[in-house]
Amino acid sequence: MAGLPEVVEAEIRYLEAMIARLEAGEADPEDFRVYRLKNGIYGIRGRPEHHMIRIKLPVGRITPEGLRVLAEVAERYAENRLAHVTTRQAVQLHHVHRRDVPQVLRMVNAVGLTTREACGHSIRAITCCPYAGVSPEEAFDVTPYAEQAYRYFLRHPVGQNLPRKFKIAFEGCASDHARTPIHDIGVVASREGGKRGFRIYVGGGLGAAPMSAELLEPFTPEEDLLPTLLAIIRLFDRYGNRKVLTQARLKFLVKKWGIAAFREAVREERRVVRLTASGADLEAWTPPQDPPPPRLPNPPRKPFSFAPGFDAWRRTNLFRQKQEGFYTVTVRLPLGDITPEGLRALADLAETYAGEVRSAISQNLLLRHVPEEALGGLYEALLQAGLAHADAHTLLDITRCPGADTCNLALTRSRGLAQALEERLRALPLAQDPGAKAVSLKISGCPNSCGQHPIADIGFYGSSRKVGEREVPHYVLLLGGRTREGEARFGQVVGRIPARRVPEAVERILRRYLEERENGEGFQAYLDRVGVTSFKAILEEFQEVPPYEEAPEFYQDLGGEGEAFSVRLGRGECAV
Repeated sequence: MAGLPEVVEAEIRYLEAMIARLEAGEADPEDFRVYRLKNGIYGIRGRPEHHMIRIKLPVGRITPEGLRVLAEVAERYAENRLAHVTTRQAVQLHHVHRRDVPQVLRMVNAVGLTTREACGHSIRAITCCPYAGVSPEEAFDVTPYAEQAYRYFLRHPVGQNLPRKFKIAFEGCASDHARTPIHDIGVVASREGGKRGFRIYVGGGLGAAPMSAELLEPFTPEEDLLPTLLAIIRLFDRYGNRKVLTQARLKFLVKKWGIAAFREAVREERRVVRLTASGADLEAWTPPQDPPPPRLPNPPRKPFSFAPGFDAWRRTNLFRQKQEGFYTVTVRLPLGDITPEGLRALADLAETYAGEVRSAISQNLLLRHVPEEALGGLYEALLQAGLAHADAHTLLDITRCPGADTCNLALTRSRGLAQALEERLRALPLAQDPGAKAVSLKISGCPNSCGQHPIADIGFYGSSRKVGEREVPHYVLLLGGRTREGEARFGQVVGRIPARRVPEAVERILRRYLEERENGEGFQAYLDRVGVTSFKAILEEFQEVPPYEEAPEFYQDLGGEGEAFSVRLGRGECAV
């Protein structure tokens, strides 16, 4: 495709040549695997000729043109005709045939998106608070800083062969929208004496051994931001554990050294970086300018609507911006999925009603700079497009990873559980209680935390237990996870529940909370008061598995009805 940067076209042509050699039996499959993973192309469970493609949305942004291209590639090349929005500002296409991968890469790169370093031992997507630039509580807009870091580190030599994947998040608000404590580096906007800078946190991460990031230094001036990031990454590249993959994340290096020693090492490395940098590098470190004002829409005036559901949607899906008279509108995507038709409709609506589109950690898309006087018209247009789902960022807005439908490491089908939970909870009056609605639910198909279950009020990850001669899908239940700036509290394990009984167990948890709360206390305060372990006794009844002859459905996974459940693990690639 004409117009692609030379480096991008060269990468795609090299991939095409590798695919041709692989299919001719002339290429080493392992060489192909390593190269495709560096370019965001994963394997699919049980189908070696099919792939998942992860497309990074730079700092969460996507244009209407980009939405239309995603619609086209999902429609033409993804077997399920869906785009899946992730928790880290990316979009995944599943079951793309190997021969079609180069064309997908050309199409998405042509609209400013990339798959480069969306996997592998590299600097992954650099994420940004989705309300940056519009939040009334932000110190300043961190978007240009996140974008500068993204562009600087993309294809940077320091990030091509790290000991393990590396994640960076930027936040400008007092609220932790970007979940900075669970990242290798969390960058939080700060001001000191009228000067811009950042509080930088290091060593956070989820996975099977979650850790909260620790404060590196209380104020890093804006001109020192990139030198500091580079110093941290260079230390990780040099001293991270390359022998034991499960001990290779930055969090283990920070823990091994201790934060005081790591802090001193960063200061010394930063001094070296400053002394040895020159030319283009120094230019790249110049603090960025504030972005120009966005294009503001001029849609038809219709502030209210009498269409069904408008009031409920308005209560949960609107965020009042610091720009007077404007809102950010959450387009809730059930299960994180959106169809080609939905993407095209959203592109049209963005051009008419919004100044910008961004993705959020909740697996939703946001329309920003929507005039208050147009909210009714936008709702009716979303309703017509099938995109007017209320309950954004509530109990029913369930986060989930793709699970065993596609992932080699997943034990269970997290999509099936998310569907079953939403169906059950939506039918319950208690789900409309404000306290219950504020509870977060997150699901992963394995312990690796792609669904971010350790930081949920109620979190689950997939597991298995043998009953007699048969395997039964289970979920490990955790309660009490949360984050705020500088602190991540991870959910405590309460029990292991058969997949079929998880919706009942969640209902029991919520009913107990609503019956016992005092003075309208929130779920987290309630858990702190009664203790997470107090739930173990009341959930024991849900852990029993009846004999196969009495209830064969227990031996089938949610979302996998009609087939016997069994653990089929392939070679994991999320850490490679």
